[in-house]
Amino acid sequence: MTDTDRHNSPKSLLVVGGTSDIGRAVASTYAARGWQVTLAARDTEGAGRNADDIRTRTGAHQVAVQHLDILDTGSFEPFLDGLDALPDTVVCVVGMLGDQTRAQEDADHATTVMRTNFEGPALFLEMAAARFAARGHGLIVGVSSVAGDRGRASNYVYGAAKAGFSAYLSGLRNRLGKTDVHIATVKPGFVNTSMTADMDLIGPLTAEPEAVADRIAALETRPSDVVYVLRAWRLVMFIIRAIPEALFKKLSL
Repeated sequence: MTDTDRHNSPKSLLVVGGTSDIGRAVASTYAARGWQVTLAARDTEGAGRNADDIRTRTGAHQVAVQHLDILDTGSFEPFLDGLDALPDTVVCVVGMLGDQTRAQEDADHATTVMRTNFEGPALFLEMAAARFAARGHGLIVGVSSVAGDRGRASNYVYGAAKAGFSAYLSGLRNRLGKTDVHIATVKPGFVNTSMTADMDLIGPLTAEPEAVADRIAALETRPSDVVYVLRAWRLVMFIIRAIPEALFKKLSL
């Protein structure tokens, strides 16, 4: 491909977690803007349904689906090698809330929650970041969680994994800070998705998937390091982090 071809060809997006509601919203937002989009997921049938929905809603035709199991770390390098081209942007929205009570008693379940939210995404983005750095530019967006800002009894296994992921993204951002590879951490807070369907969400602190997608897409022109999708969450988590541990451990959160 010549330099002219690269300049004229549409930009490309890879969404890791292509069956999720947020992943679908992100992919739809980018596809509507003329980007080539690839949805990567373990469940390719589910991702395929999302791809069909995106094509119908946006009229975009360049929406592809690729198989990727975020727990199969040995598949990451072959997956990246097999892409038609290195994407301009990677958005990782992989997540598994899991069950806290079960995780306390079932080490296998706790392991799956931790690996899905931290180990797999971090190792995949490390490989993508190395290729972006070699190329000289790119945007990597990791969707983390406010649950990682402080451990709480109600979801500390999930929160610990997200805290690790946020710390990883911070370190990667620091390592590549002098390059044109930008690393963003996005913390949506509560989002109205199938994953939270059984939760009693707080309206003013709950975002729609499309709002998360818009904040992520805005990073293409206005890079930012850490993004709370709803600004109220920045204040809420500042207050929660400021509570002394002696008092915090007595609270039911």
